[in-house]
Amino acid sequence: MRFNKAYYLIKPFVPWPARLAVRRIRAAKLRAASRAYWPIDEMAGVAPPGWPGWPSGKQFALVLTHDVEGLKGLRNIERLMALERRLGFRSSFNLVPEGDYGVSDQLVRTIDQSGFEVGVHGLEHDGKLYNSKAQFKLKASRINSYIKRWGADGFRSPLMQHRLGWLHQLNMQYDSSTFDTDPFEPEPDSVRSIFPFWVPGPDNAGFVELPYTLAQDFTLFVVLREKNINIWKEKLDWVAQRGGMALLNTHPDYMSFGDQKMERDEFPVELYHEFLTYVREKYTEMFWAALPRDVNNYYRASVPAGTRNTRTRICMIAHTGYAGDNRVRRYAESLAARGDIVDVIALRSSHAGQVHELKGVNVYGIQHRAHNETGKWSYAWQLLRFLSGSFVFVSRRHYKVRYDLIHVHNVPDFLVFAALYPKWTGAKVILDIHDVVPELFAGKFDSQLDSTYIKILKIVERLSTSFSDHVIISNHLWQERLIERSVSDNKCSVLINHVDPAMFYRRDRTRADEKVILLFPGSFQAHQGLDVAIKALARLKDRLPNCELHLYGGGGGRDAQRTLEKLASESGLNGRVRFCGAVALDQIAQVMADADVGVVPKRADTFGNEAYSTKIMEFMSQGIPVVASRTAIDTYYFSDETVCFFKSGDDQAMAEALLKVIMNPDLRERLSINGLDYARRNNWDSKKAGYLSLVDALCVERFQLANSGKRKPEIAESRSPKAEER
Repeated sequence: MRFNKAYYLIKPFVPWPARLAVRRIRAAKLRAASRAYWPIDEMAGVAPPGWPGWPSGKQFALVLTHDVEGLKGLRNIERLMALERRLGFRSSFNLVPEGDYGVSDQLVRTIDQSGFEVGVHGLEHDGKLYNSKAQFKLKASRINSYIKRWGADGFRSPLMQHRLGWLHQLNMQYDSSTFDTDPFEPEPDSVRSIFPFWVPGPDNAGFVELPYTLAQDFTLFVVLREKNINIWKEKLDWVAQRGGMALLNTHPDYMSFGDQKMERDEFPVELYHEFLTYVREKYTEMFWAALPRDVNNYYRASVPAGTRNTRTRICMIAHTGYAGDNRVRRYAESLAARGDIVDVIALRSSHAGQVHELKGVNVYGIQHRAHNETGKWSYAWQLLRFLSGSFVFVSRRHYKVRYDLIHVHNVPDFLVFAALYPKWTGAKVILDIHDVVPELFAGKFDSQLDSTYIKILKIVERLSTSFSDHVIISNHLWQERLIERSVSDNKCSVLINHVDPAMFYRRDRTRADEKVILLFPGSFQAHQGLDVAIKALARLKDRLPNCELHLYGGGGGRDAQRTLEKLASESGLNGRVRFCGAVALDQIAQVMADADVGVVPKRADTFGNEAYSTKIMEFMSQGIPVVASRTAIDTYYFSDETVCFFKSGDDQAMAEALLKVIMNPDLRERLSINGLDYARRNNWDSKKAGYLSLVDALCVERFQLANSGKRKPEIAESRSPKAEER
């Protein structure tokens, strides 16, 4: 963007032949480097979820538009309309209100009364529309006056510049300033779609975006010097095959109608005539010949507001293995499912490549996870390495893609600074606090809360939240703490780890043996209290000889499992504590469904006292009763009607709670029914709209000159889900 500002500043002083020569040299290099995605990007041909198709069952839509840049183009408007009328087509003319020519009311009426359409093409045609928010706000007021005066529905930025988050200041119905793929544009970031999409705005408003999908005439015939329309034909056939929108943008300024010598920046209008003839003859009765406003009206009428596809460009950064991280996947897949472009920068999985796609999400593994995380300084070094790698990766990627939003997941908090370059260029940043780092590290590395190490972490926390545009916190207890020391209450929201019914839908039990299986899935860190669970099972080994404890997962240091194995052996459990290893996130729901009791024995005197346990709601989603220690966080969200609690750290109390649940069928049934109901009312499907609204709100640029002022993006999160069951 800053390069473009400099270019358009010096552009008036550079001779036109020199500018054209430079563009041709540059375009030749770009064409060679872009063969994989220009003129056809296969990813752009994927239809949005729930796409209704085109009116009357037409195979594809054809939309013709023209940008009129100067006097020459203005003089050619009526000749171009006559050509299209002869062939049975209508188009839209985008006029510059305060450019090198004047637009008379009579011209607007002529275009409109002939069945064509008038759109607004910026304010001036100088490449400076988006130089600053203050200037844009002033220009927007003038643009709106022309939109009203001309009765226009649509807008297109000059030179295909685009800041979609700014355009909510305009009173238009649709915009057409983007493209599915075009590396030759001054701002070459593409939307990778040949379908219309929705750009959400404040108060449930928004506009339809219509990307152009066929190469522009000036690029094709003047810059690349093509002598035929083969590229247009090839792209049109591909768009038609995939049922998309073939939107062509041409310029009457560069069309030679043969009445005088053709200039070096012109092409014969016969090429455009040939294209229209090709469409009419090959696809007779198969295409919908629509004006842009027709497509806008059809989209609004046919796609319900809550299901409209978007194309927000989002990058997530997380020091985690993406495939196994429920929270990160839930966000990313929800965004991808509505049509957003989602990249995730994460740790590299041993069974996946450096780059892979999972349910529409592009996952980039940039670093293997180290296993020597038992020392606080060695762990910090691993995190700093990931920060460095993700900073370089996201900066390079943002230069090409231009993300709208960077969603960063802690641990660590300082990972938000990987988004330094995107934020500097206008992207918004969310910091998602899964765990409060000072308390987590105090428990993980046995540090005092007043130690220098923890004090540094608190400073980092404040700096990180200050850098972020919004902070998501994973439970209400931590929200209160963060507000006290690091973040303002109007800048943060709570989003707990809601179970995702797309993954944790109710599964049938496949076990048919007589065993009683107690199940724990997760890390083996000390605060999880697995030693308490083993000791509790030892107390029951004689009364429940068919009872086993199955532990899935790992982590917590290289000696964690060894310590638990030794305790099980010393307790005389003789193989009744089974270490089952890690399983894929997609498979753990079935493992839960085959269990009899879910156990969550966290310690209440450590970090676990306030760390929300996602596994409780996951067990509930499968109808499995849960025995859990009475921690501050779990009693905040759950009651005795949904969970059987016991005194934290007391293996005798846990044994009694287990025995009560196992031996009492009525209690098990009540916990199962109540848990299923709780999970249904508090699952991700019932809560994700709040997150998506937050993303949309952040991507709408706020203008301080506006009377409404700056509003806080909100997540619709109940103050306490437990209250909903009363």
